[in-house]
Amino acid sequence: MTDNSARLDHVVLWVRDPVASADFYEKAVGLEPIRVTEFAAGKASFPSVRLNEETIFDLAPLTLAAGMDMVPGAADSAGHPVNHVCLSLGAEEFDALRARLEERAVPLSDFTYDAFGARGKARRSFYFRDPDGNIFEARHYE
Repeated sequence: MTDNSARLDHVVLWVRDPVASADFYEKAVGLEPIRVTEFAAGKASFPSVRLNEETIFDLAPLTLAAGMDMVPGAADSAGHPVNHVCLSLGAEEFDALRARLEERAVPLSDFTYDAFGARGKARRSFYFRDPDGNIFEARHYE
């Protein structure tokens, strides 16, 4: 990629069981797992899942929190997730995600309509939690 404009590279999510979380994100959310085998073999500190060609979610085990000292207080962020992360999908992918989550009995919010986001008003959106309590919003704009 030669375009160096600002974009989201990754989000680190604190998780209890990175392998189980990767399985959830692969099977329920439809994201590609990365480095799960390497993590399980002790060759990577954490696995990730790919949102798109430019963005991943790192699935950091809570055991790494003590080593997160890049700025004062960073280690204290474990257990204090952000309010939510929003996934923007096409209409078909949006419906497929909701269906996969329903199949797995993941609790879902009702639909919201015309919520404002990075691309204006989204046609529909809903919320769900991952197994570690991180909250996600899924939406589509068209």
